[in-house]
Order: sequence, then C-alpha cells, then structure tokens
Amino acid sequence: MNIHEYQAKQVLKEFGAPVAAGVPILSADDVEGAIEALPGPLYVVKSQIHAGGRGKGKFKELPDDAKGGVRLAFSPDEVRTHVKEMLGNTLVTKQTGPAGKQVNRLYLEDGADIDRELYLSILVDRETSKVSFVASTEGGMDIEAVAEETPEKIHTIAIDPLTGITDGDVTKLNEAFLLEGAAAEDGKLLFPKLYKAFVEKDMSLLEVNPLIVMKDGHLRVLDAKVSFDNNALFRHPDIMELRDETEEDAKEIEASKHDLAYIALDGDIGCMVNGAGLAMATMDIIKLYGASPANFLDVGGGASKEKVTAAFKIITSDPNVKGILVNIFGGIMRCDVIAEGVVAAVKEVGLEVPLVVRLEGTNVQKGKQIINESGLNVIAADDLDDAAQKIVKAVKG
Repeated sequence: MNIHEYQAKQVLKEFGAPVAAGVPILSADDVEGAIEALPGPLYVVKSQIHAGGRGKGKFKELPDDAKGGVRLAFSPDEVRTHVKEMLGNTLVTKQTGPAGKQVNRLYLEDGADIDRELYLSILVDRETSKVSFVASTEGGMDIEAVAEETPEKIHTIAIDPLTGITDGDVTKLNEAFLLEGAAAEDGKLLFPKLYKAFVEKDMSLLEVNPLIVMKDGHLRVLDAKVSFDNNALFRHPDIMELRDETEEDAKEIEASKHDLAYIALDGDIGCMVNGAGLAMATMDIIKLYGASPANFLDVGGGASKEKVTAAFKIITSDPNVKGILVNIFGGIMRCDVIAEGVVAAVKEVGLEVPLVVRLEGTNVQKGKQIINESGLNVIAADDLDDAAQKIVKAVKG
C-alpha cells in the first residue's frame, strides 16, 4: 500500500526524522489556512499523487510550457495561483503513463536553503535477503539517469537483521554521502531512525529523494515515498487509515475485498489463473504470441465458486479486455469449482468477448462437462500453448 508524501513525512516525523513544516490542501477552502500556518516567504506547492517524477510532470489542462507538479512560490498570491492551476487537474509523469493522475491533494511546505541533494532509499534486497540502504550523492529528479549512466555513484549497504543498523553501517552511509561535520552527526541520528521506521512499520520501500544538506550544514528529509507490505497491514490500523482509494485502480480495490491477487495491466487479454507461477507463465506466453495481458490474477489454490465468480466479474469490468483466458491446473483447486464459477459469472454479467478455457488436474473431466453443458460460447484448449494461441487469434480476429 502506498501513501502520500505528506503522510509519509508525518510517519517519519513520529520517529524523529527532520522534516519541514507543511500543511495538506485537500480543497480550495484550505489554501488560506495553509498559507497562514507557514512563515514564508518561500513556499513549495507539491502535487500529491502516488507516482514519481512530479517535478518534471505536465498538466494535461495547461500549456506545455507550464510549470510541473512541484512548484516554488515566493508570495501568498503565487501560492494561490499555483493551487488554482494544479488542484483538480491531471498530472502526467513518466510513472503515471499517458493517462496521468488527477491531483486531488496538494501539500504546501516551508521552503529550504539547499546546499546538496542526496538520494537515500531503504528496501528489501532480494540478492542478499536483507534490508538494505541505497545511497548516492546524486539525488534529485534525475536519479534514474544516474542509475543508468553512472551506477558506480550508487552504493548499497546491507543491514544484518540480527544486529540491526550498527555504528559501522552509519559510518559507511556517511562516507557514501560524503557527509562531514554537522551533517555527519545528523546522519548518526537519522539513519537508525529511518531503519527503525522501516522495520517497525513493515515498510517495503522508504525513499527519500532528495535528502538534503542545507546551507546551515544540517540534514532534512525533503521528499518521502513510502510503501507498506500489504500482508502486514493488519498490524497497523493507523497506517490503514492513510489509504487513499482514489489513487488505486477500482478493480484492484474490489479484488482485495475477495482476497484475490490482482494487478491491472495495459493489455487486452484478461487472465484468470491459479498460482502465481502459472499466472506469470500465462502472461509470458501471451506476450510470446504477440498480445499483452490485461491483468495478473491469481485466484489462489482453494478458491470457492463465489471467489471465482468475483474474479470473472472484475476481469469483464475492464473495458480494455478484448478476450479472456482461463488457465487452471487443479491441484488443491478443483476444475469443477472453477467451471461452476465461470458459468455463474457469465450468466450474471454476460459474455461479449472470446473466452478460452484450459483445465487440467483434479476433476478435470467434470469441469469440462460443466462448461460443455452450459451452452456458453467457449473455446476449449488442450494445454497452455494451445490456449495462448487460440485467445490471441480470437482477439486479433
């Protein structure tokens, strides 16, 4: 689960991280109160969407030469102008895709005197199976280019889970950031606090870009992006309250209500599969034959008829779907249960696109019988390769 920057900063502030004063703006009525709450004369108006690249983003409703989704303001009147242009408009960044995201929240923050911009993130490193810090002296809006063109400027420090972050780890981070004096002393305090927040709140990603060295020599968290492990959210009702469903795909929200593993994608072939590995293989073979999957969907090993029905409804609710591939290997999951769910869903919502069904495993003959006797216009497949070819052919006409 992702949260907004201003929410992330509030979480980090609770652990003692240095952040600037700021006020969220949720509607035009909040502007005057936000301005009065900050000292000025320099303000920063920040779009709050669940996507990076805001500073270089473009608003669909504004001219191409208009400023991006993060703007400096040198007076209250300039703040008001920025808010009027940004709030409610659609911001397009490299991470949103061409559709962009509507900006429903802004964050007005006190300005900072920046000397240097650094990049810091904490994540679970699959190569070491440890929580790791990623550090670079090249922070700011072009960190992606740094990673591609000069990877030697990015340092990874893995943390031993048995000891947690040590003085030696902090020293390595200070050296990676080339911190000295007051900034190095701040690092000794800040880095353990960020690690503690990451672990205690079950984060999957904590990104601070930029972490700044101010002209007075001290560190400040100037931006913050935080994602949480969905499987651990039951332990954190306070974090669950921060969820902004307007930033999430409606189909993914519906899927979560039925405990379905669903991720919306940009293709046109809907997939319903049991097992994450088989789901990935199904998506790969669809790509192999020249089409693209519209979703990742794992109904799980012990799905009920009702769960399968819900999954099918979610797939058909996507207007981009031009065909559906059901690919089930019945181990724990029984093929007849899948068949009953598919038939029930089709009878309820209708079927306006080609449907290919491949069943194999437990009760496969019974499942095929249910499909065959349903009267549905279903294309049967013998194996995964056959199924992929048939659905791609059906979609492409």
